Amino acid sequence: MDRAIEDRERLLIEAAQKDPKRFAELYEENFGRVWAFVIRRVNDRAVAQDITSEVFHQALANLGRFEWRGLPFAAWLYRIAANAIADHFAKSAREQGTQAETTAPPREIEDIERRASLYRFVDRLPADQRHVIVMRFAEERSIREIASAIGRSEGAVKQLQWRGLQTLRARMGTNHG
Repeated sequence: MDRAIEDRERLLIEAAQKDPKRFAELYEENFGRVWAFVIRRVNDRAVAQDITSEVFHQALANLGRFEWRGLPFAAWLYRIAANAIADHFAKSAREQGTQAETTAPPREIEDIERRASLYRFVDRLPADQRHVIVMRFAEERSIREIASAIGRSEGAVKQLQWRGLQTLRARMGTNHG
């Protein structure tokens, strides 16, 4: 993330933590990303609207506990969204009463739970690796776009991505068999 963009985002977060009315700027900057993340996973417009709304409601309610770690604010929102999606499918399964009639098949629920877990592991990566992984996979940016944004060569970005993925594989393999 460009240093000026990172500083601006950090200032917006700090301002919103002091005055919740300032959260609107964070909402406007991140709504599209969160919406795209959610709709790709639930494929139902009404459900995606509800979940996206819940994500921002939770973000606002928990903003005081947010700690700046050099990661884009969107990464925190994606983690909230992944958990909200998992909760939605779990609740839907309970309400339907049978696995066969659920909105999401059991494998999809497991996948969502794995993704939520993955976000926790990504959060523990070294800052450079974490930044590249978030931009590459959560924001779906190209290697070239990431290199330009962080001021590194494409080769350096590929190396950071490879190291980050290796670390994630090792950690997830250790913790998830």
